[in-house]
Amino acid sequence: MQPKLYPRLMLALLTGLNILNYIDRSVLFAVQPLIKSEFHVTDAEIGWLTSMFLYCYMIAGPFVGWMGDRFPRKYIVSIGIMVWSGFTLLTWITHTYHELLFRHAIVGIGEASYATIAPTLIADLFPLERRGRMLSIFYLGLPFGTAVGYLIGGSLGEHFGWRLPFMVAGLPGFVLAILLLTLPEPRRGETEEQDKSAVRSTLTGLFKNGAFITVSLGIAMYSFAVGGLQVWIPTFLERMRGLSLGRANLIFGGIAAVNGIFATLLGGWIGDRLMKRYNGAYYTFSGIAMFIAVPFMVISIYVAGPMMFPLMFMAVFFLLIGTAPSNAALVNSVSAGIRATAMAVNLVIIHLLGDAFSPILIGKISDRSSLQTGFLATYVAAGLSGVLFIYGARFAPRLHGQTSSKAEA
Repeated sequence: MQPKLYPRLMLALLTGLNILNYIDRSVLFAVQPLIKSEFHVTDAEIGWLTSMFLYCYMIAGPFVGWMGDRFPRKYIVSIGIMVWSGFTLLTWITHTYHELLFRHAIVGIGEASYATIAPTLIADLFPLERRGRMLSIFYLGLPFGTAVGYLIGGSLGEHFGWRLPFMVAGLPGFVLAILLLTLPEPRRGETEEQDKSAVRSTLTGLFKNGAFITVSLGIAMYSFAVGGLQVWIPTFLERMRGLSLGRANLIFGGIAAVNGIFATLLGGWIGDRLMKRYNGAYYTFSGIAMFIAVPFMVISIYVAGPMMFPLMFMAVFFLLIGTAPSNAALVNSVSAGIRATAMAVNLVIIHLLGDAFSPILIGKISDRSSLQTGFLATYVAAGLSGVLFIYGARFAPRLHGQTSSKAEA
C-alpha cells in the first residue's frame, strides 16, 4: 500500500465507524416516544436507557485503554465493533424495558473499545500540525451519525415500529470491522518524538497535568449539554411543538447534519490556523464558541414561532464548531505512550460528569415540571464548559511543539 494512501484509508474507515457509532446511539433518541408508549415508562426511565449505556461505556473504558497501550489496537477495536453491532441486532427480539436496558449496557461496553482507541490511531497517523483538521473529519461522526440516526429512526420507526431502525443500524458494523483487520496498524508515536519518562507516567501524573484536566472537564460539561439536548430535543419537538415523530427527527437531523459537516470541518481548520499564532488556540477557540452558543440555546427553546429553527441551527453550529479543536487539545495534552490510557480516563471523566447524568436529570425534571425546565441544566453546563476551556489555555504553552510530558512527570 502506498504510504500516502494508507493514512487516508485508515482515517476514512475510522470516520465511517464513528458515524455508525453515533447512528446506533441516536436511533434510540428518535424512537423514544414509541418505546415509552409500548412499555409505559416514565421520562426518567427513558433517560436511564442512555445513562446505562454510558455508565457501562465509561466503566469499560479504563480497561480497554490499558489494553490499547499494550496490545495491537485494531484487534481490540474490531472485537468491540462486533459486540456492539451484534447486540444492536438483538434489539429485534427485545420485548421488555429491562431487556432493552441490558442491551444498552452491553452495547456501551462494545463502543468503549472504539471511542477509547480510535483517536490514538489517528494521532499516530498524522503530525501535530495537521491533527486538528484530521480529527475534525473523524468527529464528523458525531453530528452526521446522529443526524442519520434521527432520520432512520424517525422515518422507519413511524411506519414500521421502533425495532427495525436498530436492525438497519447494526448490520454495517460487521463489514467495517472486517475491513479494519485488513489494514496495518500505525506504530505508536509514529508522528512525534517520544519521551520515555512520559511512557512511565502514572495516573497520578495525569491528574497533575493541568492541560489534560481542564480540557477533560471542559469536554465533560460540553457532553452534559450536548448529550442532554440530543436525547430530548426530538421528544421536545413532538410533545411541546406538535410535530410528528418523522418530521421532528427530519428537521433536527437536518440541522445536525448540515452543521456537522460545515461547523466541525471549519472548526478544525480554524483551530489549526490559530495554533500557528497562539499555543492556547484550541482551548480559547472552543471556549468562545461555547459562550456564543448559550444564548442561542436558551432562546431557541422558548421561542415557538418560525424563528425557533434558525435559532436552534445557530446553537448547534456553535456547539459543534469547537469539537475538533477541543479534542485535538486533548490528544496533544499527553504523550503517545500513554495516550490510550489517557483517553480512557478522559472517557470516564466526560461521561461520569457529563452525558451519563444529563438524560436522567432532564427526564426527572420533565416528570415533575417540563422539558423546557429540564433544559436549564444544559445552559449552565455549556457556560461552565466555556470557562474551563478558556482557563485551560494557560497550560497550553507546555504543549507547544511537544506533548506535555513535563506536566505528567
